[in-house]
Amino acid sequence: MNGPRFTPGDRVRVDARDHEGHCRTPTFLRGKTGSVDHVLGTFRNPESLAYFGSGEPAQPLYVVRFRQADVWPDYRGGPNDTVAADIYEHWLEAAR
Repeated sequence: MNGPRFTPGDRVRVDARDHEGHCRTPTFLRGKTGSVDHVLGTFRNPESLAYFGSGEPAQPLYVVRFRQADVWPDYRGGPNDTVAADIYEHWLEAAR
């Protein structure tokens, strides 16, 4: 495994794919675009570990921050309000 693909400030999009079984990627963030806040490190994949797999290859884990108005179209809070989530790299792609 190489180092993390993304760095703080990079724009990323969460994959919108369906997933059966254990998954730590919140459904409400799938298909949404945010920015990498920071890299937490590299960890074994919990989607494999949940079913007694090895969790390999390990995956970089990021804190990704999203504007709440981008997540919930009817959001009535401030325009700069954000929500952050821990997202594994295999769920992210570079956003344009």
